[in-house]
Amino acid sequence: MAIYKIFPTKDTTLYSEFKSTNTGLDEIIEVSSYLKEDTPQVSRYLIKFSSTEMADVIDNKIGAKTWSAYLKTFAADITGLNLESKLYFYPASGSWGMGTGHFNDSPLVDNGAGWVWRTYSGSNQWNTSGFGNYATGSYPSTNPGGGTWYTGSALGLNVVHTQSFTYSDNIDTEVDVTTTIHTWDSGGLANEGFLVKNQDSSEFVDNRNNDSYYKFFSIDTHTIYPSQLEFRWNDYIFNTGSSTNSIITTPSSFISIYNNVETYYSGSISKMRFAVVPKYPTRQFQTSSLYTTNYYLPEDTSLYAIKDTYTNEMVIDFDEDYTKIGADATSSYFKLYLSGFEPERHYSVLVKTIIDGDTIIYDEDITFKVEESGIVFGARS
Repeated sequence: MAIYKIFPTKDTTLYSEFKSTNTGLDEIIEVSSYLKEDTPQVSRYLIKFSSTEMADVIDNKIGAKTWSAYLKTFAADITGLNLESKLYFYPASGSWGMGTGHFNDSPLVDNGAGWVWRTYSGSNQWNTSGFGNYATGSYPSTNPGGGTWYTGSALGLNVVHTQSFTYSDNIDTEVDVTTTIHTWDSGGLANEGFLVKNQDSSEFVDNRNNDSYYKFFSIDTHTIYPSQLEFRWNDYIFNTGSSTNSIITTPSSFISIYNNVETYYSGSISKMRFAVVPKYPTRQFQTSSLYTTNYYLPEDTSLYAIKDTYTNEMVIDFDEDYTKIGADATSSYFKLYLSGFEPERHYSVLVKTIIDGDTIIYDEDITFKVEESGIVFGARS
C-alpha cells in the first residue's frame, strides 16, 4: 500500500472587495461570503500543483496500478458554518500569476492574480464573456471578475468536486479529485489548478446571517499544515517465498524497524523492514538465541501509520486500503514515500494488527527525522 504527497507550486486568493489586490505570498487562502457596508462580497482561492510532479508520480511511482488523488487543506479559522455549507472545487480554465502580495500589504501589491486581473494589474483580465468550451464564471454585473473554471457538463466528465460542512464536522478538507487529475494527465484539459468557491446560493447574498469565512493554510504557512495533493494506490504484496519464518501469534511482542537509518531526505523512498520477536519466547533446547528468529506480522490485518512526534497528529493514518504491511522472503515491510513530509521534523511509526482476535496498536518509539533534500521539484511559476 502506498501514499505519496506533493505540495502546491502556487496559490492565491481573489477578493471581490479588493479588485486588484494580490495575496500570492499570504499564509492564508480563503473562501468567504459577507456583507461589507451593505454590499455583498466574496473571496475564492486558486491552487495549482506541478504537472511534471504529478506525471512523475503517476508514471514512475504508480505505473499501471489503479490510484486515487485527494486535495487536502487544513483549516486555520472557520466561522459561519450552517447546516448547508458547501465548497466547490473546479478545474480553473485560465492561466494566472501567483504574485508576491499579502492581504495586509500597504500599499497593496498587484503583481499577480486578483479579482479583476489574471496575471497582474493592467494585464489580462479574467474573461467575463466568451469563456470558451465548457468553461464559465460568475460575478455581479457591477463587479466582473473572480476567475473562470470548467463545469465538466459538456465534457461528459465529473470534474466538479464538493465538500459539505456542518458546525460539528471536521473542518479540514479532503476532496477526491481523481477525475480531474486523470483529465489533466491525459491532456483532456490544461492544468491551471483548482478554483475553490462557495456554492452559488451562498455568494453575493444580501443577508448578514449568510456571512461565512473558510480560512486555510497556504503553501507559505509557517506551520506544518500546507495544502497537499495526496496520491493513494495499492501496492500490497504478501509473499514470503522460501522463508521458513512464522507469523507472530503472541500479542506481547517487540517490534522495531531494523534498517531504520533515522534520518531521511525529503522526497526519498525507503523500504522499512520490521523486526518482530515475542517478548517471552517459548523455552526450547537450542544453542542459538531465541531472539534471532524474525517473525512476520499477520497477513492482511497489519497496518502502519505515521504521526508527527511533537504534535501527535497523524501524517498518514491507518487505512485498510492503503497502509497494509506487506511481506517478502526477508521480512514484513512497507514502502515509505518521504515526499510531502515537512522537513526538519521528527516522525513516529505505529503498527496496528490483529493477533488471536485482539486488535493491538504498537507505538514502540520507532522514530525518524526528515531533512530538506535541497531538490526543488515543481518550482513556482
